Amino acid sequence: MPDAPRPSASPLLLALRQGTQACHKTLEARLPFFSDSFDHAAYRRLVEAYYGFHAPLELRLSGYQGSERHKAPALCQDLLALGASAAQIDALPLCERLPSITDQASALGVMYVLEGSTLGGQVLKRAMAERLGVDTNTGGAFLDVYGSATGSRWRSFLQRLEQAPHSADGQARSVACAVATFQCFERWLDQRQVLESR
Repeated sequence: MPDAPRPSASPLLLALRQGTQACHKTLEARLPFFSDSFDHAAYRRLVEAYYGFHAPLELRLSGYQGSERHKAPALCQDLLALGASAAQIDALPLCERLPSITDQASALGVMYVLEGSTLGGQVLKRAMAERLGVDTNTGGAFLDVYGSATGSRWRSFLQRLEQAPHSADGQARSVACAVATFQCFERWLDQRQVLESR
């Protein structure tokens, strides 16, 4: 008997994928993880910049997602493992130009970007282990932030997208906020001087 067909992607997921494809590719191409000059010092600067973006953004998201999806604690753990002190972490600059989160639709757009990055983290986790000897205990917790629950948490997020109210206006807000998240993140990483040149 043939396998049951896999359910098709929700209209919101399809819209988010299509709407963010260009800015996602642009940012991904500028991330320095696979640069020849990428070393431990560059990795720490990048983790500091990631923390400076995630920490304030997750505060804005706190009314729309549970703390179990927050990445800032893992980034803080990584910085401590990489030699930063608690005082140095507290003094890190935080991004102020963040996407506007005003309702569930806009929150889902932001979450789509943040949750999607956990899947890419699985590839980076292996690469950073090989290149820098970084693992979960030595500065790579963020790259495997959900551990064995990565797949199930992504599926539960996809269910949330499926169950979200379907309206053209809400979908447009979700996509606009996802695009803004990529753009704000790239702008912030540029300011922190951790990206490859265009």
